[in-house]
Amino acid sequence: MALNLLTAWQLCSRLPGGKWLYSRLLGWRAPYSGSISPLIMDLRPGYARVALRDRRGVRNHLNSIHAIALVNLGEIASGLALLAGLPDNVRGIVTHISIDYLKKARGRLTAESRVTLPRIEDDTQHLVHADIRDQDGDVVARIEVRWQLGPKDN
Repeated sequence: MALNLLTAWQLCSRLPGGKWLYSRLLGWRAPYSGSISPLIMDLRPGYARVALRDRRGVRNHLNSIHAIALVNLGEIASGLALLAGLPDNVRGIVTHISIDYLKKARGRLTAESRVTLPRIEDDTQHLVHADIRDQDGDVVARIEVRWQLGPKDN
């Protein structure tokens, strides 16, 4: 039986370098998400905060962080906030993502997502939001992710 997201976080985050280790494990488990090298800063049911270091590998031709790197960062934060609180018998998949770009994204960014965890009895859709802020605290992007949630097939 594999560790769930929250249990793994609780084990790793207490260790020296544990947030980095958890972030690398998450990237190994979800390789595309790991492609931006996010750093998970905080995680609990209904809440996640994820940082992204500004570096050449995530930049565009305008010398700012690429739009798709921002989508990836927001999806990671929203997904962790939601999935960390779901019971083991519920599965989820993203069916729609939309993002508003509000300002050029430069420097270290932090995505934060707060979600009210739904009770799942049948298939349902649930919207999750995340704000992405720069070092000055300005919102550079807002993302909305639609999740299809439902009981796992036995």
